[in-house]
Amino acid sequence: MSVKSFTRGGYPLTENCFDELVSSDGSIRPVAAAIARFIDKHGATELCQRQEQLNQTISDMGVCFTLYSDGDNIDRAWPLDVMPRTIPSTEWQSTSTGLKQRLTALNLFIDDLYNKQSILKDGVVPADLVLQSRNYLAPCQGISPRFGVWANICGTDLVRDDHGRFLVLEDNLRVPSGVSYMLENRTVMKRVFPELFAESTIYPVDDYPHQLWRMLASLSPRHSDVPCIVLLTPGIYNSAYFEHSFLAQQTGIELVENTDLFVEDDIVYLKKLHGKQRVDVIYRRVDDVFIDPLAFRPDSVLGIAGLIKAWAKGNVSIANAPGSGVADDKVIYAYVPQIIQYYLGEAALIDNVETFLCLDPKQKNYVLANLDKLVVKPANESGGYGILIGPRSTLAEQQQMAEAIKANPRNFIAQPTLNLSTAPTLCDGALEPRHLDLRPFILQGKELYCTTGGLSRVALKRGSLVVNSSQGGGSKDTWIINDEV
Repeated sequence: MSVKSFTRGGYPLTENCFDELVSSDGSIRPVAAAIARFIDKHGATELCQRQEQLNQTISDMGVCFTLYSDGDNIDRAWPLDVMPRTIPSTEWQSTSTGLKQRLTALNLFIDDLYNKQSILKDGVVPADLVLQSRNYLAPCQGISPRFGVWANICGTDLVRDDHGRFLVLEDNLRVPSGVSYMLENRTVMKRVFPELFAESTIYPVDDYPHQLWRMLASLSPRHSDVPCIVLLTPGIYNSAYFEHSFLAQQTGIELVENTDLFVEDDIVYLKKLHGKQRVDVIYRRVDDVFIDPLAFRPDSVLGIAGLIKAWAKGNVSIANAPGSGVADDKVIYAYVPQIIQYYLGEAALIDNVETFLCLDPKQKNYVLANLDKLVVKPANESGGYGILIGPRSTLAEQQQMAEAIKANPRNFIAQPTLNLSTAPTLCDGALEPRHLDLRPFILQGKELYCTTGGLSRVALKRGSLVVNSSQGGGSKDTWIINDEV
């Protein structure tokens, strides 16, 4: 099947990029054959109609995200592109194994940091890099959560390079978000493309709520058949509140704010109409330093006084554990291959993107001399904020970044500007290639679990590499398709 046939007029492949549906010789990748046949049969008009149906379904379901703008909270309909992303199951099996390997090693690393600190003593990771990090929380020293696992829920961002190889762009270990949109995307796409789901063997994603509940239940400090699990949210004005309420509903756990909980004799309780109920596990969606005003920020109005002491005594489990963000630092990210080798005695199954550390004088000088070619990121920001994309930046922006690096080199890393993979995306009634990434979700408690696929985020602006929804990005449903039949 040719590209011309595929789009009834030609599909403009992006130079030096791996396209996920169309190979460089113009043939359709086998895993994408069903969607290609659909387009070839029905054309762009039908795709536009399906996109309208999709948008209406999202509106009817109330799937939204909150955008902060000029001090206001603006609810927007979730942006989902009608074109799915397809990945062969054989490739995903090895990718999933690599993601589990990575989280296992990172949890061993965090547990070591707050206890023996062997990796620091052996000089594999510089001690100052960790102990001076704002994400290293001293009140967590000497604590080891259940199973020695700190980051129970991880969202690892993957990108493909120009050869189609998955690379890890960053790890999200504090309060990773987006899994609700992965689930809702699939629900919507099943309604819009029932014939494609009937024609292809697409791996399901709807077991995630059950897997999340099982993982959280495994953390319970008490041996009871049905532990009391709550999801702690900052409240309705948080940008991820849709996800908080969605996950609580899907898993059948209580959605609570801090005023619903209290600590008595180092036990956490949930206020009930007729008394109180002991809480076993807290799935927190509140940042570390706000969860207990006695342990961290005394000005926090989101926390529960005494929570950290109750957790330290093993009377309640918190997922993700406070302090897990120490491995979320983008500078620590550069050491993850060595961390995997140190704790597991294995080479990393998924490589990092090449990374330059500005705290190293030689690497800093290289970065400063090549700001027009590199992507520069602050070590502890999220949402795509504070990033300089060199080839698309102005001289003034480069000069501003240079001053910031010189003032605080520890806070910046740099990476080559990758030719991120592309996938056909419906833009103004035509299919055009757009860059995208992928955030799978990995769970670790008593057992390990990885989603079949994840949340694919796509840059909707032509040539843009920024995929974050808060900055104009969209999403795609990720289809892991059985290619072994």
